[in-house]
Amino acid sequence: MTTVRTPPPTLPVRQRTQIPGDGVSPLLDRLAAERATGVLMRDGGMLHLSGGQLVYAESPATPGLDALLIARGALDEEGWREAIAQAGPLRQVGRFLVDSGRIGQGALELCHLGALYDAAYFVLGPSGAPARFRYGEAHWLGPVRPVPVAAVERETLRRRELLHRIWPDPATDRDPLVRTGLPAGPAVTSRQRAVLERIDGVRTAADISRALGRPAFHTLVDLRRLAAAGLVATRAAVPAPVAHATVPARATVPARATVPARATVPARATVPAPLAPAPARATVAAPAAETPVPAAQQAPFADPHITFLKRLRDALEAL
Repeated sequence: MTTVRTPPPTLPVRQRTQIPGDGVSPLLDRLAAERATGVLMRDGGMLHLSGGQLVYAESPATPGLDALLIARGALDEEGWREAIAQAGPLRQVGRFLVDSGRIGQGALELCHLGALYDAAYFVLGPSGAPARFRYGEAHWLGPVRPVPVAAVERETLRRRELLHRIWPDPATDRDPLVRTGLPAGPAVTSRQRAVLERIDGVRTAADISRALGRPAFHTLVDLRRLAAAGLVATRAAVPAPVAHATVPARATVPARATVPARATVPARATVPAPLAPAPARATVAAPAAETPVPAAQQAPFADPHITFLKRLRDALEAL
């Protein structure tokens, strides 16, 4: 008996999604190959190169190195102002901070790399305007820990792909944000709650990052996760509440005119029926003069009642 083996079903393969703006700056690659020194200017900010490597990056979308150092308590504002005043013109601010004992070399390098990668992500974002490069201009921070251009490009693409997997709409990265009103569940971390508390319908991701003193990319990650959970949206995506037209109060129908009570028609005067003519009063004929009866013939006694009745009888018979 031949055993027929059914091949296992083909497992589905997840296709790699196309990431908007997948790519970096060809000009930056050429400058790295040239080992150029200067500043590359794009819509999203500036990249500073020294010998073809990146030494600093800055973008209006991210907090600067000074903001990160001060927010983490590694440096105070007075110490930063002093370093800029004394070592800025010499392009040696980083060196001054370490030599003066205001910050350790490791802490400075860590914060410097965080600020550089953070700003480079925005500088290397999709842009419709041409980039410009100004040769020979050194940054005031001075060399701290130069980074190869290829490493920055790889990290930029990795961050784009990460954000796209979390939530594919990049509008949350740049537009004013609002809370949707859904309750934040227990899955929301304390860091995400801090971001939620600063969403007011006006602030953008960059504003929230500066308010928290955190790298902007970390804020983007939190915001996209909150958007994927339905807790955050852009202000443009949430329709403004439509002011309901005030329905005028229902016109009060005037009380129906009170019809005056129907005039009570006086009862038709009852005309008394004409009285029947009274029967003519019986005329009693005067009795004929009686012949006087001689006293001898008169009854010895006469009843007056009988006499009256006889007279009445005689009167009635005369009618």
